[in-house]
Amino acid sequence: MSTNPLAQASYAFQRRRAVLRKLLPRPLRRTLRWGAHLALDGLDRCLGRKRYLVPPRSMNFVGDGNFEKTGDEFFGYFTSLGGLEPQHSVLEVGCGIGRMARPLAGYLAGGYEGFDIVPAGIEWCRNNITARHPNFHFTLADIYNSQYNPGGRLHASDYRFPYGDARFDFAFLTSVFTHMTFAGTANYLRELARVLAPGGRCLATFFLLNQESRRLMGEGLSSLEFRHPIDRAWTTDTQGPETTIGYEENGALAELLAASGFVVELVRYGCWCGRSQFLSYQDVMVLRRLPAEKRSL
Repeated sequence: MSTNPLAQASYAFQRRRAVLRKLLPRPLRRTLRWGAHLALDGLDRCLGRKRYLVPPRSMNFVGDGNFEKTGDEFFGYFTSLGGLEPQHSVLEVGCGIGRMARPLAGYLAGGYEGFDIVPAGIEWCRNNITARHPNFHFTLADIYNSQYNPGGRLHASDYRFPYGDARFDFAFLTSVFTHMTFAGTANYLRELARVLAPGGRCLATFFLLNQESRRLMGEGLSSLEFRHPIDRAWTTDTQGPETTIGYEENGALAELLAASGFVVELVRYGCWCGRSQFLSYQDVMVLRRLPAEKRSL
C-alpha cells in the first residue's frame, strides 16, 4: 500500500512548495507556473499532440499532479473502495475542469452530475465532455471563494445542491473538504445525505488529524503543518485559511458525520504527513448514507 508514485510525488512537491512559500510571493509563483504551462501547451500544438478530454495545462486549476494519472488513480478507488458500478447515478461535488469525469466518461451508463464554482471549468467540461457524452451534465454554483470566484453571491454554508432527494447512488469529493471550513463542511455533508439514496456511498478526501499524523508533524516529516485552529478545524495559513484545512478525525469530523446520517465504512490514510504506509496523498474515506430511521437527525 506504500508504492503509489503519484502520492509520493505529491508529498515531495508539497515539501518543496513549503520552502518556495518562504522564498517567493504567491503572485510570482502563480506567474511562473502559468508561464511554464503555456510553454508546454505550445509545444503540444507544435508537435500535434492531442489528449482526449484533457484541457490545456494553462487552464487546469485543480492541482499540480498529472491530470490523467490522478483521474485514473481515483477511478480505481471509486470502483474498488466505493463500489461504483456502471449503472449508478453519480454526483461529483467540485468537478473542476473534468479531471475525475474524464475516466468516468467511458464507464458510466447511468448519469453523471457535477458542479463547481469556476465558470471556465464548467464551460470547458460542457463543450468537451457533455458534447461527446450527453449523460454528463455540469452546473455552475455561484459560491463565493476569494481565489476562484470572488464575485460569488452564496456561501458554501448556505448552498443547496440543485438536485432532488435520494437522487444518486454514489457521490464523491476530491480535494473539496480539504479547503472548507466547518460551517461549509457541515452543510455539504447534510446535502450529500439528502441527495444520496439510502445505502448510497460517498468517497471523500480529507486531511485527518489523529495521534499518528500529529506525531509525524511534530517530527518534521509532514508536508503540511496544521498549527492554527479555525472554527473547529485547523489550517496551515492564517492569511488564507481555506488554502489547506484539516479535521480531527475522532473529534469535530466524527460528530459531523454522525449528525448528518453517515457511517464510516473505511478509511485509507495518505502520505501527506510522512507515513511510510499509505494509499494516496490525501486521506480517503468511504461513507455510507444511513436510512432515515437510523439517522440521528
